Amino acid sequence: MILTWADGSRMTSRDASHQTAHPGFEAWVGAHGDSLARFALLVVGNQAGADDALQEALSRAYPRWDRIVRTDDPNAYVRRMVVNAHISWWRRARRRESPVADTPDTTDPRVVVEPEGADGDLWQACARLPRRQRAVIVLRFYEGLSYAEVAELLGVAEVTARSQSHRALKTLRTFLEESTDV
Repeated sequence: MILTWADGSRMTSRDASHQTAHPGFEAWVGAHGDSLARFALLVVGNQAGADDALQEALSRAYPRWDRIVRTDDPNAYVRRMVVNAHISWWRRARRRESPVADTPDTTDPRVVVEPEGADGDLWQACARLPRRQRAVIVLRFYEGLSYAEVAELLGVAEVTARSQSHRALKTLRTFLEESTDV
C-alpha cells in the first residue's frame, strides 16, 4: 500500500506482506478523512498546521491499524492522535522559535479566510483561546462529545475538561462582547 500525501510525500509498506496487513485503513481514511480534516482545522486553527497534524496522526496510525481498529472507537483514537500531534508540534516549535522585533509584511496564500460577521467573530475568538481550551470547545460543542469523552480523549480528569470548557466559554463571551462594543 502506498499513501501519497498532498505535499507529494509517500508512505510505503516495509515489504509486500506488510502491504496487506491493513486492508481497512484506506477505506476508513476514505470514509472519515474529511471529518478528521475539519476536526484538525478546528483544533489547530490554521490549514497548514491542520494538514501537518492530520498527516502525522495518519502516518502513525497506519502501522498500528490492526490494534487501533480493535479499540472501542477508532475515530476517537485517531482524533486523539491529531490532538497529540498538534501538541507535540507546538512544544517543538516553542523550543525553536525566537521573537523578532519586526516581521515582514507578506501574504501567505495558504492562509484560511475566516467568514465575516458573527461567525467570523466567533472564529477569531476561538483562535485566541489557549490550545487546551480550544480543543475542549471543539470536542464538546463541534464534535458533540460528552465531558467524559472529552476528558478521556485529552487524557485529563472530567472535572478538568469541565473547568476548561467553563473558562473557555467565559473568555469567548468576553471576546465577543468586546467585538460588539467596537
